[in-house]
Amino acid sequence: MFVHQVLKNTKLSVFSLITSSAIVFLIYADGVTYHDCVHSASNTETPEKLELQNNRTTKTISPTLVHINFRSIQEKKDEAERKNHYTLVAPLNATEEERKVWFREHLHHFKILKSNNLTQQFHARVSVFFGRECEAQFFMTWISPASLFGGRELLSMESIFKSHPKACLVILSRTLDTRHGYKILKPLHDRGFKVQAMAPDFSFLVKRTPAETWFHELKKGKKDPGEISLSQNLSNLIRLAVLYKYGGIYIDTDFIIMKPLKGLSNSIGAQSTSLDSKHWTRLNNAVLIFDMRHPLLHRFISEFALTFDGNKWGHNGPYLVSRVIKRLRKRRDFNLTILPPKAFYPVDWNKITGFFTKPKTQSESRWVEAKLLQLSGKKTYGIHLWNKRSSRLTIEEGSVIDRLVSNYCVICNHK
Repeated sequence: MFVHQVLKNTKLSVFSLITSSAIVFLIYADGVTYHDCVHSASNTETPEKLELQNNRTTKTISPTLVHINFRSIQEKKDEAERKNHYTLVAPLNATEEERKVWFREHLHHFKILKSNNLTQQFHARVSVFFGRECEAQFFMTWISPASLFGGRELLSMESIFKSHPKACLVILSRTLDTRHGYKILKPLHDRGFKVQAMAPDFSFLVKRTPAETWFHELKKGKKDPGEISLSQNLSNLIRLAVLYKYGGIYIDTDFIIMKPLKGLSNSIGAQSTSLDSKHWTRLNNAVLIFDMRHPLLHRFISEFALTFDGNKWGHNGPYLVSRVIKRLRKRRDFNLTILPPKAFYPVDWNKITGFFTKPKTQSESRWVEAKLLQLSGKKTYGIHLWNKRSSRLTIEEGSVIDRLVSNYCVICNHK
């Protein structure tokens, strides 16, 4: 009996030792895979060799071990990240001075404003990445925790590659430029698509722009952040700054591309027009297509710094581009195309709910078919899903959005 118990305890010890060793190896291998991805800008090996090396590494890891060992750790990290994300908003009904005091007290929590070794590599990484025979240069921003990056956002990325298989996509994000983010993007990497999350260097992006002084004052806690999430407002600035530095196409993460955008240049879309004159009444910045150092981008950035107001939703985004272009309406020297609403915003935000709903009658089914036919028109390049309105909606089977998902996805797992 005693011998049997000793053998049993020995087996348990050996099993524990093997399990612990596997965990250590898994952590090391996972770190190596992400490390290779992050430092590809300075690595002398070709991307193909790095990708092959990463594939060999991940193939030796047990899927079961990944599930057991990392789930609880990652969930705790994500929960802390989400909590921090949602608490970084100034108190409601505070005065401007009270918000400034609050901002200075919480400044150390705003990681988006900080510089580190990763952000300092930003320009080098972007330069190398866009040197890989890109069909087009796309940008997105993601300021939320990586755990909130879900099927809708993946669908938006997939629609880029459905229409532009050889495009290069940079996601400006600190939270996705991590091991967790690498795993989220890996299904696209595995299919050969060129997408990479990169922690942006804000100081570099606004350097020698009208927002440089404003940003440095913000970092010192001398600016009023407003009642709206500062990160959300900084997303409006970073899309302008990155296009000014590099040129290309910016799209929101709740936009589905349905046609190639390669034929468009220096373009912005109208969200609405007046019924009588058909002139635009509001523009939107969910899709921006501009050449590098376009003078209008310089005007946008200047307007952001001069008129920043963190208390009014849209003031630093869609309303900003509308204000600037409205003042320049009579000028013809800016090389700008304003596209009609059906180009990027064929569905208004207050009507998007019906596009997620399953048809229950023949009449509703005919309506779905009519809308799909309308969206397939030559002058419609995509559809904005208005996540602020639709993020909690389920994509019901047979709905317009369900049909679009089937047509414009490459992985197709977003319901």
